[in-house]
Amino acid sequence: MTTPTLDAPARSRSLRRSWPVPVGLILLAFVPVIAGSMRVAEIASGAAITAENARFFDSPVPVVAHIVCSALYLVLGALQFIPSLRRRRWHRFAGRVLVPAGLVSAFSGIWMAVAYDLPAVNGPALTVIRVGLGALMAAGLVIAVVAIGRRNVRVHRAWMIRSYAIGLGAGTQVFTLMPMMLDLGIPETAKYTILMAAGWGINMVVAELAIRRGPR
Repeated sequence: MTTPTLDAPARSRSLRRSWPVPVGLILLAFVPVIAGSMRVAEIASGAAITAENARFFDSPVPVVAHIVCSALYLVLGALQFIPSLRRRRWHRFAGRVLVPAGLVSAFSGIWMAVAYDLPAVNGPALTVIRVGLGALMAAGLVIAVVAIGRRNVRVHRAWMIRSYAIGLGAGTQVFTLMPMMLDLGIPETAKYTILMAAGWGINMVVAELAIRRGPR
């Protein structure tokens, strides 16, 4: 029995339907990726040291590693949502780059949350949230790798999506934080923590809905 194939118009329609999600995810990551690129350029060019950026010049390796690996993780992760790519060898190759990048992103984020002298608006509660979510992101990637090694695609898919949702938190935080900051400036610590947590929370809710919906 031969496997039915899609004709050209059907393939074109299928391709068009597969792109909105990855394009949307890349656009969501656009602001933090651009901001991170500007930070790396600032460090590389030896810009003037201020109270706001001194911690990055004092210890540049963690922040540069975080920015580079996070950008790689977010872009490659978005492309993994294209069904046609998941059915090809590219999916496995990209995963071998994406997982290490995600682990570096998670652990460098934890290190910065604990070791950097952060601005006063970052309270202890936000530090706990950052460390907890960074650990969950890293654990999720490890669980996903172990699961696919056991041919458990369902668990692999679920934990890769959860970890990606955490990594993409900075993109959603642009929308949870910016309206208030543009109107009222930097909020006090409690509000700042809530708005930051809301970015991760929204992503994790959407991730669970996507997991429940299935591979479609």
